[in-house]
Amino acid sequence: MPDPGDTSAVEKEMSRPFSDHFSGVAGAYAEFRPRYPEALFQWLAGLAPGRELGWDCATGSGQAAVALAPLFDRVVATDASAEQIAAAPPHPRVEYRVAPAESSGLAAGSVDLVTVAQALHWFDRPAFYAEAARVLDPDGVLAVWTYGHPHVDPPEADAVFQEFYSETVGPYWPPERALVDAGYRTIEFPFPEVDPPPFEMETHWTLAALLGYVATWSATTRFRRARGFDPVPALEEALAPQWGDPEEARRIRWPLAMRVGRRGR
Repeated sequence: MPDPGDTSAVEKEMSRPFSDHFSGVAGAYAEFRPRYPEALFQWLAGLAPGRELGWDCATGSGQAAVALAPLFDRVVATDASAEQIAAAPPHPRVEYRVAPAESSGLAAGSVDLVTVAQALHWFDRPAFYAEAARVLDPDGVLAVWTYGHPHVDPPEADAVFQEFYSETVGPYWPPERALVDAGYRTIEFPFPEVDPPPFEMETHWTLAALLGYVATWSATTRFRRARGFDPVPALEEALAPQWGDPEEARRIRWPLAMRVGRRGR
């Protein structure tokens, strides 16, 4: 269990630059990132000891924060990227702040639920865990989740898509991506854990929407910088014969991998 009184790691973190792979695509990130299932947030709210305050850490463009808002009196949504915060949708119960994950600015013991959606692998985790322990109610809950590459219908299109993920941009994923591909099971998690039920994101996208999502990947951004050209048009060309009508929306699925725990007294 992190010591909530130990602020040395947090103070050190405030002077360390964070890994920013998304500020340059903040607008596209807000438009093309998939939405989490409502049942996920209902379940998490039911675990929380109260409904006064939720903290969505590394909120990106606010998808999880806005989903939490109907279930809590107030949600504070933080991100180290001002560009991401600027792209987040306003909500009367959500207060957006630019802040690193390891230094929220929230009062000690004030938070019922901390959520981290698709971001824990970027953190200085010992410093973040200390901050989460500091701000959580003694019975408060920390929930972190991630999703890897999606599965695309039909199978012929999925085969092309998986090759792009693994072979074309595969070498350009940051090292932290290995933690995502392992479903966060290899990450240390110093809170007594609760077993979550299975959750899955599902949407129906046109070919253009899927390509817009791929354009926001950190590996795609790194490929462009390293190679000097965009790999997405070639993916579009390869997918087109299997997809058929590009305006037809096809099913896309992402299983979620979660770690959930209580702070403990």
